[in-house]
Amino acid sequence: MMQKIVTIAVVLAGAMGLANVAQAAPDGLYAGAGITRSQVDDIFGPDSDLHIHDTSWKAFMGFKFPLLPVGIEAEYADFGSNTHNSGFIQGHADAKAFSAFAVGWLPIPFPNLDLFGKVGAARWQLDGGTVHPALFELDDRGTQFAWGVGAQLHFENVAVRFEYEGFDVRNTSGARLYGLSAAYYFL
Repeated sequence: MMQKIVTIAVVLAGAMGLANVAQAAPDGLYAGAGITRSQVDDIFGPDSDLHIHDTSWKAFMGFKFPLLPVGIEAEYADFGSNTHNSGFIQGHADAKAFSAFAVGWLPIPFPNLDLFGKVGAARWQLDGGTVHPALFELDDRGTQFAWGVGAQLHFENVAVRFEYEGFDVRNTSGARLYGLSAAYYFL
């Protein structure tokens, strides 16, 4: 799956690069959505066999300040869910997060390509427990540090992004999100 996402991003980058129209990332309001591959490991502790490795989705909205390489962004990401059988016990977990980021843009010499980084906080939710038999339940929420890096290929007011995001989530070894998204800039 990850190899397919990288291949698609490279093909799109090459196709848009051929347009040979160099410009910085568009300014103003933008919104987008994409597919993600999430990894939430060691749910319930380091000895747990319960992990979320799922393909899911995210949606985001942001604003890039005119003539400045900075912006703000809000996002909702569904990390997906997983059910795991461990002997006679079946465990289940699902996770999601709402995040707010400050975004820094770095235009590079390649036409229509920008690198970006973002730092902020995520309000996450992790639910889970054993379902057969019902021994315990986890309903945990928290607000913790989140960050991301990525590349964006844009042509006029449409952009394609490939990015990585990291989230601190209690009762896990952290959450990671790899995504391929499309965004529309309202010029």
